[in-house]
Amino acid sequence: MSEIRLDWLHGKTFIGTDSTRHAIVIEPPDGEAGTGVSPSDLLLLGLASCASVDLIEILNKKRQPPDRMEVRVEGIQETEPPWTFRKIHMHFVFQGALLQSSAVEQAIHLSEEKYCSVAATIRCAAEITTSYEIKPPPAGAPV
Repeated sequence: MSEIRLDWLHGKTFIGTDSTRHAIVIEPPDGEAGTGVSPSDLLLLGLASCASVDLIEILNKKRQPPDRMEVRVEGIQETEPPWTFRKIHMHFVFQGALLQSSAVEQAIHLSEEKYCSVAATIRCAAEITTSYEIKPPPAGAPV
């Protein structure tokens, strides 16, 4: 079971604290302070981070650890309230000498379909698509 806490600071600004006492400032895009992450972006960050934890773990178990990984997420929302996400695309960018496309594809599939609880929850409302690329290590990097 997860339990979080949300404390209102002022206006539309809140402090969210997770079950392990890590905090983040949350504020919608039209908030006056401009200091927080929007709730909608938090949803996308949750999806990206959930999938990424799975990917790193799966690739490490396959003995194909990436040297670097970045995720770019785009979400398309309805134009009217409640601005539901309808399409979400995650693009993974890996860098590493040992990475094979087949292993990356399998890891993404396993994360998306079996392990990522956030994807499993969001999938009911939004179509989630993925893509990836593997970039070579920088010149002169040890292989």
